[in-house]
Amino acid sequence: MKNQLFSVEGKVVVITGGTGVLGACISRYLAAEGAKVVILGRRADEGNAIVADIKAAGNEAMFLTTNVLDAAVLEQNCKDILAAYGRIDALLNAAGGNMPGATIAPTGTFFDIDIEQFDTVLKLNLTGTVLPTQIFLKPMVEAGRGTIVNFSSMAAFRPMTRVLGYAAAKAGISNFTAYMATEVAKKFTPNIRVNAIAPGFFLTNQNRALLTNPDGSLTERGADVIRQTPFGRFGKPEELCGTIQYLISDASSFVTGTVAVVDGGFNIFAM
Repeated sequence: MKNQLFSVEGKVVVITGGTGVLGACISRYLAAEGAKVVILGRRADEGNAIVADIKAAGNEAMFLTTNVLDAAVLEQNCKDILAAYGRIDALLNAAGGNMPGATIAPTGTFFDIDIEQFDTVLKLNLTGTVLPTQIFLKPMVEAGRGTIVNFSSMAAFRPMTRVLGYAAAKAGISNFTAYMATEVAKKFTPNIRVNAIAPGFFLTNQNRALLTNPDGSLTERGADVIRQTPFGRFGKPEELCGTIQYLISDASSFVTGTVAVVDGGFNIFAM
């Protein structure tokens, strides 16, 4: 009999930020592994296109427009998912982003931070993880089982230059992950686990212009990232999928409160 330890077949997996480069790749992979994938995002055209691709391959998926900062919208998303599938087995909080005003230009200083954009970035990344967790955790508690995977970042470990707002939010996500792992295990059930994944540097629509030039060559910052990555390259989106599958499968049944690093060695690099 085939070993089912890493199986996600039949699991209902909700992915916020599912239309992004990483979210879309993970959605397609999990659907191919037999999961029923619910993609949540703001861009309906892209979300529906991903779902169409998944269904064309004979797998199951649906798209719902969402706003991770709007409780009413998320509540309706939850109702629609439960109406379609009857349960939620896993939540991947992949929504996030950055804004120019929450970063510091190479020639700028801390005093140039736009506090409104800084606050927006905090809300999008941190509150945009806390609020979906609050809503989609409820059916997990009722069912007595489930898994949550938050998206942290290298910026949560190392105080990288420039990305002040994003780094503060991602550090908060790592802390929130540890907090929630204890909260749900002690107050509800240890059959609900909360972990996080911390991707290294992957080229996405968000950071491509920061790390590469229009001709594909590395910017100064991109070259510095590669210099500090022992593998000597950026990650490929599909290289996150195995860790995600592990964290939502029974293979990690005794794992909670952790931040799994997938970074080609960036976080352990030393001069």
